[in-house]
Amino acid sequence: IKLDPKYAIAYHNRGSTYNEKGGYDRAIEDYNQAINLDPEDATAYNNRGYAYCLKGDYDRAIADCNQAINLDPEDAIAYHNRGIAYRRQGDCDRAIADYNQAIQLDPEDATAYNNRGIAYGEKGDYDRAIADCNQAIQLDPEDATAYLNRGVTYKEKGDYDRAIEDYNQAIQLDPEDALAYLNRGVAYDNKNNTDRAIEDYDNAVRLCSYETELNRKFAYWTKGSEFDEVIELLDSVVDNFDCSASRAYYAGVKILFLDNKHKARRRFERALELGFEDQAKIEKHLENLKDST
Repeated sequence: IKLDPKYAIAYHNRGSTYNEKGGYDRAIEDYNQAINLDPEDATAYNNRGYAYCLKGDYDRAIADCNQAINLDPEDAIAYHNRGIAYRRQGDCDRAIADYNQAIQLDPEDATAYNNRGIAYGEKGDYDRAIADCNQAIQLDPEDATAYLNRGVTYKEKGDYDRAIEDYNQAIQLDPEDALAYLNRGVAYDNKNNTDRAIEDYDNAVRLCSYETELNRKFAYWTKGSEFDEVIELLDSVVDNFDCSASRAYYAGVKILFLDNKHKARRRFERALELGFEDQAKIEKHLENLKDST
């Protein structure tokens, strides 16, 4: 850009990098500049729409995807991204229609099957949801999110054993996926396996960066009744531990679910002072929380 301030592709590519880093506002600024320099760039509209979607501005996301589709009606990704925005708005029927179009244009797109499966699951059509996840896994056996989403569907059907099998596979493929641990913890909780549930809840919040990941991964989920179940279980553990170090530690885990980073850090520091047996866990939490105020 310094060498050529009118090089649209450079702004576009920098915007995509900001997007990957979670810098959605800066990404949108770069996509704006790319579009100003090249108003016929369908991909720039598409990518800006995805950035808006990640920010939660679904109306603008849909408008940008519409423009991308107008410029390039054969762009499967634009339909796919518009489907994501519709689903997050709660319009699963429109989302499914867009995923259908994306799959028609690109039948090998595992992610489109995966996301259509999520939409079917949110509509309560669990058999179609599982069928789409199966297809996504067949197309891309290394995609951890397809196993995760199939596990969520099995959990909704009450088949906790199959759900746990899928979460295990998701974690094996992506050991840093906090949401997989979180959902596996819920399944263990529903099977009354308190120890495994607590361990997974701890891993879930410990794997988050707390600056952007916590809200992105958990915010939509914590609106449901399962969040109350997590807090209830953690409350029970905190109340029943005889060791004050353990009580302080698991109080910190609970507080992280409530997204009070400063208070959680104080609890972990107290647990460390009291000699909590697994200091490595505390140190990882404190490393994540070192910049919180």
